[in-house]
Amino acid sequence: MDDLYALILAGGRGTRFWPLSRRSQPKQCLPIGGDQPLLSQAIDRLAPLVPKERVLIATGRDMESSVRSVAGGVPSENILVEPWGRNTAPCIGWGTVEIQRRNRNGVVVVCPSDHLIENNKGLRDAIRGAAAATVSTNNIVTLGVQPDRPETGFGYLKVGAALGTWEGQQVHSVAKFVEKPDPTTAKRYLESGEHLWNAGMFVFTVGAARDAYRAFLPRTAEALERLAISGSAIDDEWGNMDATSIDYGIMERCRHVLTVPLNVGWSDVGTWAAAGTVMPPVPGGRGVARAVLQRDSANCIVHAPGKTVALIGVEGIVVVDTEDALLVMRSDMSQQVGDIVRHIETTHPDEGLT
Repeated sequence: MDDLYALILAGGRGTRFWPLSRRSQPKQCLPIGGDQPLLSQAIDRLAPLVPKERVLIATGRDMESSVRSVAGGVPSENILVEPWGRNTAPCIGWGTVEIQRRNRNGVVVVCPSDHLIENNKGLRDAIRGAAAATVSTNNIVTLGVQPDRPETGFGYLKVGAALGTWEGQQVHSVAKFVEKPDPTTAKRYLESGEHLWNAGMFVFTVGAARDAYRAFLPRTAEALERLAISGSAIDDEWGNMDATSIDYGIMERCRHVLTVPLNVGWSDVGTWAAAGTVMPPVPGGRGVARAVLQRDSANCIVHAPGKTVALIGVEGIVVVDTEDALLVMRSDMSQQVGDIVRHIETTHPDEGLT
């Protein structure tokens, strides 16, 4: 499909992966769950469908050097460096403008840079179906992941009526987007079979995106239209865009979003607990270290390359060792690492720990 382009979002800091993930070396540039950095994996899994010259990457200034170092084969001009962080609606809008500049009939697939996919072919097949559906209907299509557990850390979308099949993929309407649920609600969503995880993967034509921004984020749309005339005006226009996510700004307000259900072994590896599921087995759990010794220990996660770690009488803990920081916590507290990072930023802003 010659009109298909990829916009890979690589601006997140991955604070829940501290102390390994830092501003200058964020999560997406680390080899979690494989030999390649997550961003490199994201680029390569799309390559049979979207060649690297049609891949754009959006990132931040702090991360630019690291992103460029692992984005081999992607043209330098295709790496979009945001002046400062303003959430996903501005950067997706900017990326879409740059794709429209290259191809007025462009179809855009938006993918996060820091997720893992087991079945890459299955993902590409779903993208083909979603691309055909958006070209046919001019609606935005989201790839919704079929849940396998009552997860409270993700947003969900409720699946509506089946609308047809494109490129062998069943396409449904989205009845509504819903916020991260409590445990009881998440269990109900799983049992109903009517909900998918919102994985932040979208497919749309540049025309569908333009219409959506005009309808729901008119201030941003005006800035993007000026940017389409002069691509060098990004520093001037960036502050004129709404600092909001694509979900809040557009998806949750749009009544004509479609979805392709996705079952490809997806993981956002959003926390150390999630990363543990893709790490190799070690005595007492999973992880990476020179050696792990254990006595009466189980279900632990260890990241201490080059070091020997001894686990004695512990269960369900995470140990992450870097040159200048050490993290030890219960694995069920993984979501709270970001709070520690924010505390360090406030109390030790000049020590380079974040």
